[in-house]
Amino acid sequence: MKDQIIRKILNGLIYIHILHHGSEGDFYGTWIMEELKEHGYKLSPGTVYPILKSMVEEGLLIREDKIVNGKVRKYYKNTEKGNELLIELKKNLKTLVDEVM
Repeated sequence: MKDQIIRKILNGLIYIHILHHGSEGDFYGTWIMEELKEHGYKLSPGTVYPILKSMVEEGLLIREDKIVNGKVRKYYKNTEKGNELLIELKKNLKTLVDEVM
């Protein structure tokens, strides 16, 4: 039970982290996996790419395919809706941290 709760909370934080970087500019899947790894998340492509795909489908991210070294690389960045959600999530997270810390 404890592990399931921790996993659910961490999944939410992954979304916030992705939106944070999407607000700063374009990123690609492998880069975000490495970035999340630096923060203790161990995610496979089979986890990250479905999250990115769902965020595109939800209108939070836009995807642009670019040719890099002869291969197609998918770049992501926030939509206006994604930026608005990030602002709201940051406020909620700050309120929570202020209260529990």
